[in-house]
Amino acid sequence: MPESTVTPALEGVRVLDLASVGPGARASRILADYGASVTKVGAVPRAGAVQITPPYYAYSGNRGMTRALFDLKSDGGREAFLDLADSADVIIESFRPGVVDRLGIGFEAISARNPRIVFCSTSGFGQSGPRSTWAGHDINYLGVSGYLDCSGRQEDGRPALPGATVADIAAGGMQAAMAVMAALLRRERTGTGELLDVSIADGAFALMSLYTDEYLATGVEPGPGHYILTGRYACYDTYTCSDGKHVSVGAIEPQFWRNLVRLLGLEQYADAQMDDDQQDEIRNAMAERFSTKSRDEWVALLGPADTCVAEVNTVAEATAGEQVIARGLIADAVNAEGVEFRQSAPIWAGTDEPVGAYQVRDPQVSDTAELLEAVGVDRERIGQLIESGAIA
Repeated sequence: MPESTVTPALEGVRVLDLASVGPGARASRILADYGASVTKVGAVPRAGAVQITPPYYAYSGNRGMTRALFDLKSDGGREAFLDLADSADVIIESFRPGVVDRLGIGFEAISARNPRIVFCSTSGFGQSGPRSTWAGHDINYLGVSGYLDCSGRQEDGRPALPGATVADIAAGGMQAAMAVMAALLRRERTGTGELLDVSIADGAFALMSLYTDEYLATGVEPGPGHYILTGRYACYDTYTCSDGKHVSVGAIEPQFWRNLVRLLGLEQYADAQMDDDQQDEIRNAMAERFSTKSRDEWVALLGPADTCVAEVNTVAEATAGEQVIARGLIADAVNAEGVEFRQSAPIWAGTDEPVGAYQVRDPQVSDTAELLEAVGVDRERIGQLIESGAIA
């Protein structure tokens, strides 16, 4: 990591990450960004195997991490992994439910040797329930939670797809990272670790609490356009400007709405913000007004004026945005060959941020031998394990 004058919050916390992608991997990156020592645990490569992960993903997703490779199906590989786990604080895994137990590296096996271990199992539908063994991806978890149904429609009536992996990141990775940090805090009081069962589908369902709570309380089923946040009212929508670009309008509170209609010259609608009978008329009037200036002209006029209006950026525009730059959300990095590039930075809640470029390693380099030697495995045994293919 770049240099910092403060001690990272998770400095000294040792994490073994068996989750190659998805929410488990996202959680481990969050922990690493806050100072944890994270080791990515992978399989010993098969002869002729081809690496298909783009380097930029490994440079960002594995930022600040070491790498260890084990054949967990072999006795030697499994025992070597357990040696490393003996001194770990956290293990994150994303195998199908039951797989780690069959491999002999599940919570019971590891906690018997290391009672302080926080063992976080991340999966699509959780470790229990009728769908616990189902495969899935982001779209599936958003679908079963009701998220897709409430998120708008494509032209042919099908649910619209979100532009980001909402379930993997917000419903899975962030939930796992919070659960791990809470378990570490609890361990400080109790002295023992615990097993965490993080389900992406559970997290996606929790994201829908605004809608599920309304339905459970009233019996009225929400859907696209039903609620203020899903386009029911003209005050919360997107509009096309004269240059074909768009603005987002989120003028929910009355004071923001009054500021907006005043500056748009539509003050006749100041008291009709939530009048269902006038929404089509208001939306058409706003669309006509926004079509008279470019996106950036409208943002310059309305953004600072307490109207809750902002631009709809492309990804390229977002990475160059003045607020993104000011907040340090783009980090400089240098790879093992000395090539400089940029990547998304950690979100630092503190005021003292690290300075300098991130030094990122060759994603194919393995640290297995060094890590095992650091926990007391002798060099002769390490050499035998490498020769047998149990580690790499």
